[in-house]
Amino acid sequence: MTVTHGSGLRPGRRGSPSGSGGAASGGGGARSGAGRSRTAGPGSTAATLGRVLALGLIVGVALWAAAPLVSAGNRLGVGIVAVVTAAALYVYLSPRRLPPKYLLPTTLLLLAFQVFPVLYTMSLALTNIGDGHLGTKQEAIAAIEASSVRREAGSAEYRLTVAEQGDALVFLLADPARRRAYAGTGDGLREIGGATFGPGGRVTAAEGYTVLTPAQAAARGEEVDSLSVPVDGGAIRAQGLTRAYEGRATLAYDADCDCVKGGNRVWRADDEHGRFTAPDGGALPQGWKVGVGWANLTAAVTNPKINTHFLGVFAWNLFYAVAVVGLTAALGVAAALVLHHPRMRGVRIYRTLIVLPYAMPAFAMLLVWRDMFNTDFGLVNRLLGLDVDWLGTPLTARASVLLVQLWLGFPYMFLVATGALQTIPAEYLEAAQVDGASAWQRFRTITLPLLLLALAPLLVSSFAFNFNNFNGVFLVTAGGPFPSDNPTVGATDLLITYTFRLAFGQQGAQYGLASAISIYVYLIVAVISVAGFRRTRAFKEVR
Repeated sequence: MTVTHGSGLRPGRRGSPSGSGGAASGGGGARSGAGRSRTAGPGSTAATLGRVLALGLIVGVALWAAAPLVSAGNRLGVGIVAVVTAAALYVYLSPRRLPPKYLLPTTLLLLAFQVFPVLYTMSLALTNIGDGHLGTKQEAIAAIEASSVRREAGSAEYRLTVAEQGDALVFLLADPARRRAYAGTGDGLREIGGATFGPGGRVTAAEGYTVLTPAQAAARGEEVDSLSVPVDGGAIRAQGLTRAYEGRATLAYDADCDCVKGGNRVWRADDEHGRFTAPDGGALPQGWKVGVGWANLTAAVTNPKINTHFLGVFAWNLFYAVAVVGLTAALGVAAALVLHHPRMRGVRIYRTLIVLPYAMPAFAMLLVWRDMFNTDFGLVNRLLGLDVDWLGTPLTARASVLLVQLWLGFPYMFLVATGALQTIPAEYLEAAQVDGASAWQRFRTITLPLLLLALAPLLVSSFAFNFNNFNGVFLVTAGGPFPSDNPTVGATDLLITYTFRLAFGQQGAQYGLASAISIYVYLIVAVISVAGFRRTRAFKEVR
């Protein structure tokens, strides 16, 4: 009985601690769960709130971007916005997919600021876009007819007030006889209500429009003179800043022959080149944008006006970029080594003085250096007692632009080299010194290879920058000096300045040609940069 009772108690005792332990565990689990809920609750709420705000921002930006695209009927743009928005919502609505949450913004910025400009430039190279070839054929026809408007005897006259609606110029026209007001733009004429008239019958105020003062209107005089408000059979043009007249177009488009007629002359549409041409070869100045295929790209290679001097400009361009990088790196590293020496005193003062050129606005400094190189009044000739025409001969002009870039560029290399020197373990140099290595041997075998680990990628990027350093040459020498028989190419011209002069010279802006030459420049820089970056892999083996 006792044994049975004991045996009955023992299981009970075994189960009881176990049960109580389970209860305790359960209670502990409950407490742990309660603790987790109390701890995770505010964080979970904050995370949810942050997610809602982020999604709201994504949707808001998408709607803001899509609104003008929808109104303009740009289906491709609307589709791109929709795809990007859907991808963002898919990534950020899910609690997983952590890497895409960080990669998506970077990828979008890369596409927007790197890939898109390159593709857009390539697309422009396949068109004739430029001055007189910016819009569509219908816009060109409207511009031709509007620019040919001439006043006729007895034509309607209006009191003119120049105003703005946003950034667009608007003519506020008053008809004194009927006491009515109209708003005229390049899209047409419409009557407006609620306008206030002054003593002379002109409109002094109108809801939704900002009336310009006489000084403000005079500052936009070219826009005022060029604005034509189309009306039936003619257009309204400004006569000064206070009056406007309704004239008739002397040139008119005939859809039957797809031509423009005026007087006894006829200009027929040349859809291949996007312009209206006469039988004698003359063309109207207004044209339209058309695709020209590979014409611009082949012209950059086959046109004698372009390719005759291309190799010479390219050779100087290559030498200029390499020389600037080499000189700035050498001077920057040398200054960093000198100030890194333990016996050097006044290091902070010297470092501040060395960095000053880097802190100066490069645009202003380039103009200052140009004046300093002036033959008669320049500071360089006056201080040194010289009479050198620094910017007038090819050799001195090239030396001048190299000197200016050395002054502007070496502080950057100095800063990078100074930081890299701090990371070189002193034990390496001490061990080499104990082994009997000279100062030059320690620099050549230890310091320089370790410096190149940090400098090599920056040297490649600096080369790419200086290869297209438009300001560095154009603001100092404008590409000159130029030979007397050829004003299109100068002794200091880089490919970028040479392209600028060819595409935006006396014939007006030729964006298509400029884009085509820019593609060649981009390919040259890309090939050299890729080769340079691959060459820097050799320094990864240094330990």
